[in-house]
Formats: sequence, C-alpha cells, structure tokens
Amino acid sequence: MAVIGKILRNRRATAAELAWGRANLGAGDVFEVTSTDFAHEARLDIRHTMRRVGGQDLSPALAWSGLPAGYAGLLVVVEDQDAPFGGPFVHALALIEPGISELATGALGSGTDAEGVRLLRSSWGRGYMGPGPIRGHGPHRYVFQVFALAEPVALPGGRALDAATPHKVLDAARACGRGRIDGFYERS
Repeated sequence: MAVIGKILRNRRATAAELAWGRANLGAGDVFEVTSTDFAHEARLDIRHTMRRVGGQDLSPALAWSGLPAGYAGLLVVVEDQDAPFGGPFVHALALIEPGISELATGALGSGTDAEGVRLLRSSWGRGYMGPGPIRGHGPHRYVFQVFALAEPVALPGGRALDAATPHKVLDAARACGRGRIDGFYERS
C-alpha cells in the first residue's frame, strides 16, 4: 500500500477547505484549545489512531478557555487536512452544550455517552474515527477545531441534524469565536 501513498503523495486537501476557512465559522475572537494528550503541532499517540493501524480510536482530551460571552453551544470538528480526497476528511463532528469546558479522552467515541455531547455524522459513521492515513503518503495534519456558536445549529426546512452530512451541518453553523489545536500522524 506504500506504493499507492507515494502515487497520491501530491494529492491533498488544502487548509482553505477546512471548516476553519469557512466564512460562516470565521467570526469572532480566537480562543485557546489545549489537550493533555498532545501538544500543538506534535505527533498524535498511536492510541488515538484507527484500530486498523494498531490504535484504539480514542479521541484525545480537549479543553478550551476564553470563550465569547453568550455563546449558544460548541461545534467540535476534527478534520484531516491532508486527505487525498476532494476535501478534508471529517474524523469527528459533535455539538457540545454550553458550560462544558473540556472533553475527557475518548469522549467523542461512538460507544461513549458523554454528558452534554451530541455526536453527529462524520465522513464515515458517527463518533471519532482516529487517523489511519495511507502508508507512504507522508505526514497528515489533524485539525481539532472548536467553534463557539452564535445560535443553535438548525438546518433549512427543519431537517434533522443527526442525519445530515458534515457539509450540511457546517453550512448551517454560525460561529462567534473559534479555537484549534493541530496534531500530526504518519504511516511510513
């Protein structure tokens, strides 16, 4: 499979295609997002990767501070900026109730019922799916984004959020602040 990774080495999504680059999610101040499981721009531990590559599919712990006053909730988006697809691969998408200031390790997992966390559809299933880039494709940037919402997310026509694709949810969300922490993972 390393041959496929080398063939696709120059095919990657771009930073501009991340949720972070969307105009409707770019408003407000930037706040701090941290993790006790990895430092900003550091390598993600194997336990946070897919089971298929030897990991445990455990979402890293996340914490945030300095949120704007009066926010309506949070939207957590985990994307692979370097996926060799038509855009970033969404590894997790979740709504977090106001007042929650951190998520424990594993809180975004599909089998987890963390209080105040509503898991939505990602690019593949529901709940956190850890990194598992193509062997030989090079390092992948995983962007853990937290958006403070100006209002609750509502889809046009009252459609259900739980069945919506990530792009529909991201199109409908309006941020009044945002923060992020990035990690890397590579399979050689």
